[in-house]
Amino acid sequence: MAEETMNDFMDEIDKSLAKGKDGDGFIWDKLHALLDSGEYVDVEVTEAVKGGVVAFLEEKRGFIPASKLSLSYIDEEKLPEFVGKTLKVKVITVDEEEDKLVLSAKDYLKEEADKKKAEAIAKVQVGLVTEGVVESIQNYGAFVKLENGTTGLVHISQICNQRIAHPSSVLKVGQTVKVKVTAIKDGKLSLSMKAVDEIGAEEVTEEKIEFESEGEATTSLADLLKKAGF
Repeated sequence: MAEETMNDFMDEIDKSLAKGKDGDGFIWDKLHALLDSGEYVDVEVTEAVKGGVVAFLEEKRGFIPASKLSLSYIDEEKLPEFVGKTLKVKVITVDEEEDKLVLSAKDYLKEEADKKKAEAIAKVQVGLVTEGVVESIQNYGAFVKLENGTTGLVHISQICNQRIAHPSSVLKVGQTVKVKVTAIKDGKLSLSMKAVDEIGAEEVTEEKIEFESEGEATTSLADLLKKAGF
């Protein structure tokens, strides 16, 4: 028991000496360890400065650039809104000589967004026909956001049956369209508007055939009645 007490006592002395002799270096070591591990830690934003905000970690003043605060662009005038908020950040730069510590909240937000995206895509099945909104238009096609929040690409060749020079000749941003999920690969959705039109055409053809068959049956019955003298 006495030996354990002595060991504990010596450990406390070693810690005290480490802090007293080179406490600042001890803190930088911890920051380097966080950098290497990629661990997320909680920090509170204390002030807004030009180009970002400030938060203290391990007693060191850390800078979070505006570009690392959110997944979307943050205006300079919006930076004060982050003061007082607690953010989950990752250490991305540690420079002891320059007394520089840079943090990022964007990494955690992106990781969480990717998880939600993967969960949403896992619920989508090939062959699903649903509605979506055109988010953006590119030379090669259009990106459509589905009702469950996932986004897929409608290639230019899958927009309509006619050949078009550019997707904008048929689509516009914000337009609601009906699409069919044709493939899911590496977490990406391939969509088709043309396939939905083809499904509609098939249904119309089937209805027409069914109607004509019923008409033939009716006519045949009328002829039989006429021949029977009714």
